[in-house]
This record gives sequence, structure tokens and C-alpha cells, in this order.
Amino acid sequence: WELEMLSGFPLLRELNVKYNRFLRGDIGSLNVLKRTLEKVKIFDCNNVKGDFMDLADCPRLTVLNLDHTSVTGDVRDIGENDFLHLEYIVLPKTVIGGW
Repeated sequence: WELEMLSGFPLLRELNVKYNRFLRGDIGSLNVLKRTLEKVKIFDCNNVKGDFMDLADCPRLTVLNLDHTSVTGDVRDIGENDFLHLEYIVLPKTVIGGW
């Protein structure tokens, strides 16, 4: 299934997907849910791509785990107004500064 399909769930607060080789899409497509998303855990889903910074302005996001995905980016791009409420973050090795 495609991440873009989640736009049909405008009140989604938590996304937890593990070991799903059929999940695909760009992490930026979750931006339509930025007002409600609190936890995003996408683990071992290699067909998920995009730049983790696309979620930087999610005001409620406290948990972000994108380990073992194809998401890219650079932790040096995180500014003082990004990820304001983030308490926990795990980024894949495809991110500069990631795990």
C-alpha cells in the first residue's frame, strides 16, 4: 500500500508499521497529517523514501523512528524551529548523522 493513502485519515495520531516490504511512498506525503501526527514509527520498510526533514514542522510529533527505510537527509539541516516536541528519534544509515 502507499503512504499517500493515509491522507484519508485526517485525525491519525500514530503510525506504526514494521517489516512491511509492500509499504511504499514518500515520507513527505505524511505532511498532510502534520496537525495530528504524534508518533511515526516506520521500521524495516525499504520502499519508504523521501527526506526526513519533510516532517520537521509537525507540531505534535514526539516520536520519529524511520530505521531501515530508504529515507535520506542530513541531521545538520535541523534548525531551532524544527521538531519542536520531539523526544525520540531514530534515523536510518541513509541519513547523514543517522544510525
